[in-house]
Amino acid sequence: MTHTTDIRREARPALLDLFCCAGGAAMGYHRAGFDITGVDIRPRPRYPFTFIQGDALAVLADLIASGEIRRFAAAHASPPCQKRCALTIGTNRSRGWGGNHVDLVAPTRKLLDASGLPYVIEQPDGKADVRKDITLCGEQFGLAVLRHRNFELGRWTTERPKHPRHRGYVRGWRHGIYRDGPYVAAYGEGGGKATVPEAQAAMGITWTDVREELTEAIPPAYSEWLGRAFLVRNQAGAVAG
Repeated sequence: MTHTTDIRREARPALLDLFCCAGGAAMGYHRAGFDITGVDIRPRPRYPFTFIQGDALAVLADLIASGEIRRFAAAHASPPCQKRCALTIGTNRSRGWGGNHVDLVAPTRKLLDASGLPYVIEQPDGKADVRKDITLCGEQFGLAVLRHRNFELGRWTTERPKHPRHRGYVRGWRHGIYRDGPYVAAYGEGGGKATVPEAQAAMGITWTDVREELTEAIPPAYSEWLGRAFLVRNQAGAVAG
């Protein structure tokens, strides 16, 4: 008979990183104390941890069906967001784009609920149907990006951190006006947006220099904060139990 180990009882819990891209979230969770397995439909040779290439929802469904999901203590998911992201929705509409983008938040949530795991669903500011249980910003961590991200927490909670006042503008051209500032725009090209080295430095990501991967990544500081909050909450529950 096959025995499945429940890693939630071990010293370093395992985390499933769905739609992992190049591993911005993964690195933060790793620094918080997790072992990471990432899943992405595209090859990600720069992903710094265990990697499975495949459709994230299909892989998750297979893990649930087989019982192998019990190897994991928690899951993080960053489903594609181009359809509803505030940074792209206006551009997509003006250029006639967006019709083929699929909103995967709802099916991701449904499967994560079925998994029984505590989870995080991450989305950028915009119209995605995700609860804003936690909102994080680069200013909270002294970063040179703002990069606001919303996080829906499933099967666990933590206190919302305070959102500090921004120190100035994001550098670049906006509506024909150039402004300097302490932050860079780590997406797109031209118009004063960050170079690849600037984006790497601003977000704390050194293991990939692919612009598309940097554009899609969250700074590891965000997920490190979430991971540490989860572990503290988990430990408090274990002590109370």
